[in-house]
Amino acid sequence: MDILGIFSTFVSFLLHVDRHLFELVSNWGVYTYAILFLIVFCETGLVVTPFLPGDSLLFAAGTIAGAGHLEYFPLAFTLLAAAIVGDAVNYRIGRYIGPPVFEKNYRLLNRQHLYRAHEFYERHGGKAIVLARFVPVVRTFAPFVAGVAAMDARRFLLFNAGGALLWVGLLVTAGYFLGNMPLVQRNFSLVIYGIIVVSVLPIVVEYARAMLRRER
Repeated sequence: MDILGIFSTFVSFLLHVDRHLFELVSNWGVYTYAILFLIVFCETGLVVTPFLPGDSLLFAAGTIAGAGHLEYFPLAFTLLAAAIVGDAVNYRIGRYIGPPVFEKNYRLLNRQHLYRAHEFYERHGGKAIVLARFVPVVRTFAPFVAGVAAMDARRFLLFNAGGALLWVGLLVTAGYFLGNMPLVQRNFSLVIYGIIVVSVLPIVVEYARAMLRRER
């Protein structure tokens, strides 16, 4: 498959995550839990994969559980574990690499994303770990920045677990109870688009505020 084909497949997965998840369940059965764990772990735990689906994936997974193709509690536990472990690994990587990451231009790290997450963390303190769960890109970089900033490990674990519980609990449960409603089913793609737009909205707002501050 050429690069264009890979990109097209990835975009299709982002925009039609429900369809692809049904295919996963159909083809892989119980191994779907492991695949979902890996996706969420990479999206939250590796600073080089902030592009992976997060909010829409959780909602779609909850929808599939609501349709009876996955079990709700094993699914929620799997995604919760992936989110907590992912952030913990990301934090440890940040602690290990340390401040030099801001001084050197690492090829695989987008420094603009890193600075944005750092500003977000500085502005909101510890609760940034919780708030970042609901903001794409920032969700991936915030625990890394917390590690670089040497945030207390026990305090980080508290916010990490609390944020993961809210993020997974709200989105998976919303998908479980709302995703199979006839109105949502008929417009599922629009719902996914809406979740993506709402997820990206905080970044747009922050960018607009930064531009206004710069003009002033």
